Amino acid sequence: MSPTTRLRWRRRLRSLAALLLIAAMAIAVWTALPDPTESVPLVHVIDGDSLKVKQGGIGVTVRLTGIDAAEYRQDCGRADASRWPCGREARAALVALAGPGPLHCSLNAHDKYGRTLGTCRTAPAPDGVDIAAEMVRGGWAVATGDIYLAEEAGAQAAKRGLWQGDFARPADWRAAHARPAAATGTVAPDR
Repeated sequence: MSPTTRLRWRRRLRSLAALLLIAAMAIAVWTALPDPTESVPLVHVIDGDSLKVKQGGIGVTVRLTGIDAAEYRQDCGRADASRWPCGREARAALVALAGPGPLHCSLNAHDKYGRTLGTCRTAPAPDGVDIAAEMVRGGWAVATGDIYLAEEAGAQAAKRGLWQGDFARPADWRAAHARPAAATGTVAPDR
């Protein structure tokens, strides 16, 4: 190979390496960016893992991602075998955490019931409190994925909220207490 040809190939390889480096940096920056959040007024809390906010002047039901809280009509057992309305207390805990609003939410998908899935904080990150993490940390919800497993372990060890006695996991409670859907003949979850 002539020296001129070798020089051309080196330049081509350097250009290719530079392009690959730029592409890798662009991908790293793109994946490192947090989900876009928006400040949304809180309308009301539905239960321990769902709330209604206003987005663009329209009421939107948001289901907190990564958690499953006790259902509103669910009761739980205490260590002394007495029963208590854990679902109502889970809702009250979310009301206290969310406060009057506004919330700073990252709304990113929809579930099979048409609810918007998202994560919400009391103030913009990193200052605000992740309300789903706090619900799990307080023992009012269980983790449904890997995100809040440490918070769940802490609540369980400290016997906070649901963990103070026996309880049915919310998904199991919904399955056992499903209500028939009107006119369709299918079974609707207790949501």
